Amino acid sequence: MQKRRIAILGSTGSIGTQALEVIEANPDLFEVEVLTAQNNADLLIQQAIKHKPNTVVIANDALYDKVNSALDPLDIKVYAGENALGGVVENENVDMVLTALVGYVGLLPTIRAIKARKHIALANKETLVVAGELITQLALENRVDILPVDSEHSAIFQCLVGENINPIEKIILTASGGPFIGKGKDFLKNVKKEQALKHPNWDMGAKITIDSASLMNKGLEVIEAKWLFDLKAEQIEVIVHPQSIVHSLVQFEDGSIKAQLGLPDMKLPIQYALGFPQRLKSDFPRFNFVDYPNLTFEKPDMQTFRNLGFAFEALKAGGNMACIINAANEIAVDAFLKDKVGFLQMSDVIETCMQKVNFVKKPVLDDYIKTDEETRALAQSLIA
Repeated sequence: MQKRRIAILGSTGSIGTQALEVIEANPDLFEVEVLTAQNNADLLIQQAIKHKPNTVVIANDALYDKVNSALDPLDIKVYAGENALGGVVENENVDMVLTALVGYVGLLPTIRAIKARKHIALANKETLVVAGELITQLALENRVDILPVDSEHSAIFQCLVGENINPIEKIILTASGGPFIGKGKDFLKNVKKEQALKHPNWDMGAKITIDSASLMNKGLEVIEAKWLFDLKAEQIEVIVHPQSIVHSLVQFEDGSIKAQLGLPDMKLPIQYALGFPQRLKSDFPRFNFVDYPNLTFEKPDMQTFRNLGFAFEALKAGGNMACIINAANEIAVDAFLKDKVGFLQMSDVIETCMQKVNFVKKPVLDDYIKTDEETRALAQSLIA
């Protein structure tokens, strides 16, 4: 395998920091070319000093001087601003872009990377949620691989290797259920962010952890799976699996089911995407069936956790509906983290936006951008 030069968009987040651990463990196979962060200048500086990339980007312009002065002696190029995120992925020295940004902000840099014919390791599910049809078409036109990093989609992808000629009957995405599995609306209406941020299995950033608690994360993954694997809504099933050992499953037309199992550790799907098609040797902790004698599964409660149902509605509606859901959810989650709305109210905000924002059946990029802006404005007005 030829050495791959990696650009990590969002290197200071959970996925980005673990990706750097994978790269550090495989110095003969990977090299850090670009690192970017939104606001965490201190960690970005530490990462750059350690990994010595060619370029770093701090998206917050106000932090440019701090980062630049710290890295100037190392002859590392430093840029600032949102537009710079898209510019650095076009660098001819970049072979693969790991998009580990959180939210809508990952869309435009990913588009620019695809147009520059860089292979994508995708941890930013919102890119496909917002503009799945556009992204998959661009990837096809530019002969770019989109390799999933989410543990569930990586599991599906791994199950499909070698099955090119065998049609999928359905896929089954597993959900941990988050910290509130089995809880009813009477309990949920009073929960605080501190409770929602205590995920039982995964160590993730705040936004994705709240999404996991509300099952919106699984809803976004349903939409992402549609585009990654060219599926219809009725070919996607969600099942709650509290132990997070079975990461997802594929059922084929003969009834056979393949599953990918392992301990909940994001470094494995990150490494699989960066090294594909090779499986690279690792010292990750190994799963032992004896340690988990009871693996359980149950149906998700979509009456209480309505966000998952919204995602399936968006799939059936098509157009810009998933873009509406994503934008409304980002505003709602931010408000919940700031104690401005309750846990159940987040779903109310999303539902109202689905009903009121202008629906576009055949959107182009400008439509997605306008939809995102319109939805955020409406969601903010519902919270204020």
